[in-house]
Formats: sequence, structure tokens, C-alpha cells
Amino acid sequence: MADENKRLDSNVAGNFFVDATCINCDTCRQLAPASFEEVGNFSAVTRQPTDKGHSHRAYQALLACPVGSIGAEHSDKLRMQEAMASFPLQLEDEVSYCGFNSEKSFGANSFFIEHPDGNWLVDSPRYLKHLVEVFEHKGGIAYIFLTHKDDVADAEKYAAHFGAKRIIHRADIEAAPDAEWIIEEAESLQVMPQFRIIPVPGHTAGSMALLYKNRFLFTGDHLWWDSVQKRLSAPSQLVWRKHVLMDSIQKLLDCPFEWVLAGHGDRTRLSANEMRLQLQALVERRKGTRA
Repeated sequence: MADENKRLDSNVAGNFFVDATCINCDTCRQLAPASFEEVGNFSAVTRQPTDKGHSHRAYQALLACPVGSIGAEHSDKLRMQEAMASFPLQLEDEVSYCGFNSEKSFGANSFFIEHPDGNWLVDSPRYLKHLVEVFEHKGGIAYIFLTHKDDVADAEKYAAHFGAKRIIHRADIEAAPDAEWIIEEAESLQVMPQFRIIPVPGHTAGSMALLYKNRFLFTGDHLWWDSVQKRLSAPSQLVWRKHVLMDSIQKLLDCPFEWVLAGHGDRTRLSANEMRLQLQALVERRKGTRA
């Protein structure tokens, strides 16, 4: 729970605030960009919500914050309940953002796919009663796709509760040594008619992306949308091997997709053609940085 005594000076006056426990993970800025911005090394409330919609998104950010660093001087119980009920947050069709990001994965996003042949969880949110009940209502979880070793969080708890198969690459197996499904391949693997697993080593040796319906690309920490510069971006720090990362990014030029759904960094939807142009532009920008 956020502490008013630790309220950052960078917050504007008003009900919502961020305290000094913030880890600057970007969760609040993704959910409520009209209210939260990065100021120095932390997020801060730079504009207080002025209507019900903005207030709703601020409460979503408060709940999703992995370290509980967002607070409200005067909490509205009804709006808090409405924000809680909004998670998982539907993005399009059967694909949702889970919310309740976990400190164990430094606040990484996780996603849920409803599918008649078994539902998928992509990376893991906090293990939370509300989410467990929602997932139960939607038919449980059959598969938990782990994009890489950093964002495993509470996957083991979800797998145990739902009898789900965790999927991880052999190169990142130390994060889930008892995973039920280990990917050995270096090349793309069609595991079901609508699901393709794409190994994208670089950030970690075992990083993987998941392509669903040739439209939704779940990228972990491999690729994301930079909402400030309005372009695709990829890690330049905390990289296992930079030249391998660039080869992996280039590999995605062969994949049609419209959504980038990242663990860290923002998500976005563009046309498949626009997305390919964005990816080509990223490759061109990075050509001079190979190491």
C-alpha cells in the first residue's frame, strides 16, 4: 500500500500519487497515460484525473502496480471495485491483458488467450484470487507460455492450480526446471493450427515469441512499442548477445502480425504492412550497433 509520507515531490497536488517505492516499470504509464508520466527515475502523477474515464484508468493503474506504490488520499470503493472487475482487460476478441503485474518479474505484463482447445496464459501475473476465479469461469488454463526466464513470476502456482503445461525454452530452463513442455528447437515451431512459437534469442538465450492467428505477437522483453517515439524498439541493455538479438528481430520480418504485446514496454496495434515497415525501420536503425 502506498505511503503518503513517501509521496514523491514530482506528483502534482491531488488525490492520486506515487510514492518512493516506485520501481519505474511503466505499468501505470501504459494503463493511464493521461495521468502518469516518467519524471526522473520514477513514475509520477503529472495530471490528476478529471473525469470518470481517467479516474477508472488511474484505479486500474493503482491495482496493477506490482509494488503498490500508487495511492489515493481518498479512495472511492465503488470505482476501485469497478477497476478490479475490469481485469483481465480485453484488448481484442479473445486476447486480454491480465493486470496485477508481479514484482517478481519487475512488473512485466502478462496476457490471457481464450481458446476452445484450451486457454493460454502468456507469462504470469501475481497469483491472485480475483484472477484465479476469472480464469476458472473462462474454462481454466491449459498452457502457460513463458517468453523467457525473467517473467516467470507465479507461473508455478497457476500451473499447479489449473493443471496447466508450462512452456519454456531449454536455454532458459533454470527459471522453471520442472516445466512440462520444453522447447528444444532454434527455428519457428507450429505447435497448433493457430499458435506458432518463435525462438528469438538475444535478450536471453532462451527468449521466445508466440504468434497467435498471424495477428497477435507476444514478445516478452524482445520487442515493444515505444509510445514516446511512436516506433518499435528492442533492448540495448541487459542483452545476452547483441548480434543474436538483431538476427532474431530480422527473423520476425517473415511473420505477419498486427499486435505487439510486450512484457516490458507498451503494446500497440498497426496494420500488418505498417508493422512490417516499423520492423524494417528498427532493423535499419540497429545495423550500426551490432557487437
